[in-house]
Amino acid sequence: MSTQDENTGKGRPTPKRKDAEAGRKTGFAAPRDAKAARARDREARMQSRAGLLAGDARFFPARDRGPVREFVRDHIDTRRTAGEFFIPGAIVVMIGSLVPNKSVQSIVLAIWMTLFVLVVLDTVIIGIRLRSKVAKLFPNEPSAKGAASYGALRALQMRRFRLPPPRIGVGGKPIKPRKSKSA
Repeated sequence: MSTQDENTGKGRPTPKRKDAEAGRKTGFAAPRDAKAARARDREARMQSRAGLLAGDARFFPARDRGPVREFVRDHIDTRRTAGEFFIPGAIVVMIGSLVPNKSVQSIVLAIWMTLFVLVVLDTVIIGIRLRSKVAKLFPNEPSAKGAASYGALRALQMRRFRLPPPRIGVGGKPIKPRKSKSA
């Protein structure tokens, strides 16, 4: 005997094994015009990328949406960070390490360690400051939880390659969004 009554079942009979296997074996229906579908998808991706590069909030990914993330982006973009100079510094260190002089290589190593320590300290300080500011400005916002790590990761990116692009320059001056190549 079953403990379920007639109203709590799944509402249909269990299919016969033969019918279930036949349903699984039917092929996937491909689009009638695959070329047109690819072209539509490519056009949608290009339009989305152009909107993102232009700073249009409609095209932002979910992780970049909302007032908290907007505040964090603007806060990070108004100042220079040590993370912006990490990759250019790493290139200089790599080139300097190729010099066969021991004194040059020791200087390069000192520069590398200093740069690394500066980046770590700057990132920790940014995280602490952002956490307190976001908690003060957005006390009941559920998206405030990961704001400090979002800001720290944005601070590690070179300004030119940040997406969404900065709306505010260093010092707080507004900047114009750059044009995309396809537009």
